Amino acid sequence: MKDLNRKLIQSLLLALGATVVVALLWNVGVLDRWENTTWDWRVRSLATRGATPEAKENAEICLILLDQPSLDWGQESNGWSWPWPREVYTTIIDFCMQGEARSLSFDVLYTEPSVYGVWDDAAFGDAIAASEFFVGAAFVHTSADATEKITWPIPEVKDNCHTLANVSDVPDDDGVFRRASLWMDVEGFPRMLSVGAAASLIGDADGMTKAVLDGGAPERILNYRDPVAFWPIYSAAAVVQSDLRLMEGDTPSLDPSVLKGKHVLFGMSAPGLKDLRPTPLNRVSPGVTVHATALDNLLNDRFITEPAPAGVLFVIFILSFMAAALLLIGGNLWKTMGTIVAFLLLPAIIGYLTAMNAVWWPVVPGTLGHAGALAGAMIIAWATEGKQKRFIRSAFRHYLSPDVIQRIMDDPDQLNLGGELRELTIFFSDLEGFTTISEGLEPQQLTQLLNEYLTDMTDIILESGGTLDKYEGDAIIAFWNAPVDQPDHAVRGCRASVLCQRKLTERRAEFEERFGATLRMRIGLNSGPVIVGNMGSNQRFDYTVLGDAANLAARLEGANKVFGSYLMISDATLEAVDGTMMTRELGDLRVVGRKQPVRVHELEGFDGEEEPAHWKVYGEALTHCKEGHLEASRQAMKTAGDHAASKWLERLETEEEGFDPVWNLSRK
Repeated sequence: MKDLNRKLIQSLLLALGATVVVALLWNVGVLDRWENTTWDWRVRSLATRGATPEAKENAEICLILLDQPSLDWGQESNGWSWPWPREVYTTIIDFCMQGEARSLSFDVLYTEPSVYGVWDDAAFGDAIAASEFFVGAAFVHTSADATEKITWPIPEVKDNCHTLANVSDVPDDDGVFRRASLWMDVEGFPRMLSVGAAASLIGDADGMTKAVLDGGAPERILNYRDPVAFWPIYSAAAVVQSDLRLMEGDTPSLDPSVLKGKHVLFGMSAPGLKDLRPTPLNRVSPGVTVHATALDNLLNDRFITEPAPAGVLFVIFILSFMAAALLLIGGNLWKTMGTIVAFLLLPAIIGYLTAMNAVWWPVVPGTLGHAGALAGAMIIAWATEGKQKRFIRSAFRHYLSPDVIQRIMDDPDQLNLGGELRELTIFFSDLEGFTTISEGLEPQQLTQLLNEYLTDMTDIILESGGTLDKYEGDAIIAFWNAPVDQPDHAVRGCRASVLCQRKLTERRAEFEERFGATLRMRIGLNSGPVIVGNMGSNQRFDYTVLGDAANLAARLEGANKVFGSYLMISDATLEAVDGTMMTRELGDLRVVGRKQPVRVHELEGFDGEEEPAHWKVYGEALTHCKEGHLEASRQAMKTAGDHAASKWLERLETEEEGFDPVWNLSRK
């Protein structure tokens, strides 16, 4: 608990530090450029969300664009050079009137008289006056500290339009138009509305749009949608041609009824006319789309909102704390990597989900805050937890299985005293006649021989997932199914035991040549419930086992002497391996300390391998013995002729009266 509290305090301080740094960088605008980039990505990815043909047909807004094909048509068909005669625009106004459009906004500044003469401006002014829904353009010049002046259109526009509106706006520092000023307070002309705001009020009978306009600050973040996907867009040439045909009594290519009840905005998209603006959707968007977006947001009350910076910083602090705490509390490599990836991606996920609901949740500050907290946690973990884990791994890698080491590193508190009841398969081994061998060797030779032997056996045990309990001289004690769960623990123990015997057989001749010692190992293997855990004193303890099942495994190692065998397993282990090993029954033993006899088996190899030929005869002899047919058993044992049969013959020839087939061991 003390260690956990320490880590939580460290996480708290890391989160606080990361949040303070983020707040300072955010406040001075260092993060704005990157944050704007992430916002533009969100806008583009959501730009067509909800777009359908039906929604486009029923849209309240449509655009008429003076595009490059319209310019080409005007030049080729009518000889119109740029600028066009203003009389041409009267056809657009007339077409909108015939279509019963709700409003018509021109995103075009007419600050100089027409080059074609006074009559051209007069015709244009008359058409504007007749429409009664025309929004004309003025330009408000602003400086960094205050509004300076207004550039007005020619009188024919200014005096005849329904409303004059401001077409100027200020982009973000990177030049992109993400925001719109719905109105500006100009000296002598208070609350000068933007084009979108002015158009929204035309036909606003119930005052809902006015309420939206009045319900917030003059500057709003625009909620861009793909114009092509949501709004009908017509070329100026198509509109002019259709109106001219209507005047001549012909059928137009474009029916004016498509404009009924719509707010129409006229602007320029031809590159040469220089009215292309960078927006989150496109760095060369027609400038009129900025005004159309503002109008759309007003009509549908769908401007982007921003959460309070204090609320954002609080969330960054909480999530940074969680990220640092999870990293410091620790886990395996996959958990650590998962924590890092999750918290680095979380701000982007939150930012995207909130953008779907028209909220600009900052992504870069959150990502930076989480990254700072995670980096700090990794440094602390490397300096403290990592050092401890490296020490544990280095100190115990020769004694414990990798699973045990990992479990201790995951939870160092397990180095406390305590145990649990688990069913294990326990391994005891000892070298035959090792005392005699050791007496015939120099200390250095004995040490080298023992080290090589123990290394070979230990490698096999650990590779099988076993846990090395301890060495006692030449003896090895190990077990399976602790500390990690191994449902096949009996199979693992049996396989490791067979491989140990085969490895020793493989090196026996080498050991004889180098050390003059013939090594043979006896193994006892038993499965059953034991107490397993850290046992000892507060100053020194071992991860070991206690219990009757462990004692029996030790007895079976010594009981190999009874039958002349070298790998003996209990009936419990045999049942657990379920036919996956090659074994034969040796007989029944009553070991010291147990009243009930134990049936034991010799483990020779793996299922599918060829059994020794005499095993069948030995099995028949054992059956005769248990049934009391001693003479038949003797004859069969002689025929079998192996080590176990020889041991049985010694008993059968000396114990005839009241013969008991159970072997009673007098020594451990």
